[in-house]
Amino acid sequence: MYAKVMATGKQSATNAASELARRLHEALLRERIVPRFVDSYAVENERQALQVHAVMYRDLLGLLQREALLALSARALEIACDEPRTHGRSKPRPMPRREAALFRKKFLAALVRQQGWTVGEALDFQRDFQLYEELLARTPQARRSRKPFEAANHPYVDRCAFLLDSSFLEQARVAASRTLTELENLAVQVCEAEKPDDKPAWSI
Repeated sequence: MYAKVMATGKQSATNAASELARRLHEALLRERIVPRFVDSYAVENERQALQVHAVMYRDLLGLLQREALLALSARALEIACDEPRTHGRSKPRPMPRREAALFRKKFLAALVRQQGWTVGEALDFQRDFQLYEELLARTPQARRSRKPFEAANHPYVDRCAFLLDSSFLEQARVAASRTLTELENLAVQVCEAEKPDDKPAWSI
C-alpha cells in the first residue's frame, strides 16, 4: 500500500506515513482482533468473569487494543523501514537510516493525531513503542515458527497476558501468542505492495 503511494511521486513521506497509520488502525478495528481474543479466551478457559462487568470489560478492551496497536505498528514499521526492497534494477536494500528515522517520526505523529491522544497519552505510547522496538531488537528470533501451545518471546505476549488474566498467566500468554500471529499477518497484508517491483516507501 504505502510503497505504491510513494512510488507515484505525487505524495510526500508525511502522507505515506499518515496513510499507513490510518490503514493499520482501520484494519485493527475492522478485523476485531482484540474483542475476538478476549471473548475466545474467556470461553476456552472458562473465565467468563472477564466479561461480566461492562465497564471493566470495556476498559480491558481499551488497554489490549492499545497493546495491539503497539505490536501492529512495530511490525509494520519493521517491514517499511528495515526489510530490503527493490528499487528499479538496483539490489534490494532497506530504507536508509535517516529516511527511516523520519518515516517513524511522521508515522507516530500521524497516529497521535488520528487517535486524538493528549500530550501525556502520546508520550506514553511513544515510550512504550520505543520499548517494544528495543526488546524486539534483542530477540530477532521472536517470529520463528512456534508450536500451537508455545508462547512467543515478545513484549506483546507478556504485557497482554498480565493485563488479561494475571491469575492464569501461562494460558493467557499462549492465547496472546496466537493473537500476535494474527497481528503480524495483518501488518504484512496492510504493508505489502501490490506489485513486486514497486519502489520503497522512501523513494519519491
